[in-house]
Amino acid sequence: MSYVAARGGEQAIEQSERLYRERLGTIDATRVDAIARSLPWLVDRIMGEASLYAPRLAALALAQSGGDLYEAVLLLRAWRTTQPRLAVAEPLRQDKLFTHRRISAAFKDIPGGQILGPTLDYSHRILRTDILDGAGLEPEPVEMSPEPAPPHQPSLASWQKAQGLVVDFERQDVPKQDIPDLTREPLLFPAGRAHRLQSLARADTGGLMALGYAVMRGYGPSHPTVNELRLVEADVEISHPRGTVFSAGRVRVSQAEVASKAGAETIDLGFCATLGWNEVKIIAGGTLDLNEPHATKGSPFEEEFFLSHTEPVEGAGFCQHFKLPHYVTFQSTLDAMRDARRKQAEMASQAAAEEPAE
Repeated sequence: MSYVAARGGEQAIEQSERLYRERLGTIDATRVDAIARSLPWLVDRIMGEASLYAPRLAALALAQSGGDLYEAVLLLRAWRTTQPRLAVAEPLRQDKLFTHRRISAAFKDIPGGQILGPTLDYSHRILRTDILDGAGLEPEPVEMSPEPAPPHQPSLASWQKAQGLVVDFERQDVPKQDIPDLTREPLLFPAGRAHRLQSLARADTGGLMALGYAVMRGYGPSHPTVNELRLVEADVEISHPRGTVFSAGRVRVSQAEVASKAGAETIDLGFCATLGWNEVKIIAGGTLDLNEPHATKGSPFEEEFFLSHTEPVEGAGFCQHFKLPHYVTFQSTLDAMRDARRKQAEMASQAAAEEPAE
């Protein structure tokens, strides 16, 4: 068996990229805007995993990558690294979040009430094949409630702490400039709480779901219940050099607290939040955060395991690099195999020669 290096060099590489782009066709602003308008949940996923809130740029990355999620995340992360950092926003307060959806699976009646918001949770999943025959799927108008829910809702965990159901840890106010930043600092283990939550916020949705699901199925000690899940818009508040705090705009954020009754007196909570609206991700991430204090080495809910293996750019890049030439290392393996076989054949031949004749 022989292995021959691929030929063509720089010209072949250029033509292969042209062939890829040809399949995508012309990409223009109209196409990008159509993606941003028609695929908002996918755009949100890209923004969350790229750790950059920029819907139009996320849609551009999707268009430019042909819908390859990992390529789109890589493009958006790479672009983010070229941009200056102007300021650090003020911390978010639960009671100031503009709430679109807020539910709890742990309590029927919660302060502020349940808000279903935009969801398909209670709908039939039916593929509308008639659209392919020319029918249209027009959204029906939303009927406004005579008593709409207040836009701002209290924190359910705060209510639980007042009831003595959740341990109320003493809050430590850290100066904004001292908060660790995973986009500038490497992830080291054991990871601090801030680094863990930042890593979960930009983790791969599919990988987080797989590991969170494994924990839910019994590979972890704590089975989760959604304590509170929110889809919100959060004001990005910036401090002006003159001292005034102002809102620079709003970003979509999803967050979840999952609960587990670990003891006889209090409830343990796990937390996860991310840019954009992505409920599967935050439930899975909160589940891993909830179980991490009880982790055993090599388990799916061990911090080093789930944070390392849900990093989308690093994981996808490592898998993809195996496509690149490995001729030298693979050839050395073949040489070692041939050498071992040669030695075995020599030993067998020597043993046969030393056998006494009958």
